[in-house]
Amino acid sequence: MCLAMPGKIIRVDDKTARVDFDGVERDVHIELLPGAGAGDYILAHAGFAIQIIDRREAEETLRLLRELMDESGEAFGEPEP
Repeated sequence: MCLAMPGKIIRVDDKTARVDFDGVERDVHIELLPGAGAGDYILAHAGFAIQIIDRREAEETLRLLRELMDESGEAFGEPEP
């Protein structure tokens, strides 16, 4: 199953953005969203930002993901060993 993750752009450097995914920072390619900038919330999939989204939508999605992780006993944002 594929999942696009919501995150907040911290900074942009040419075609790459540093994105905060609920406390976990990653670099994401933003070529598909030339208007994206620092402070924007985005959906990212496979290392690419694919859509700019509303802050409330991002926060609600993160809340639901945290809830799912809490129920499964797994930590959100941490890779499996």
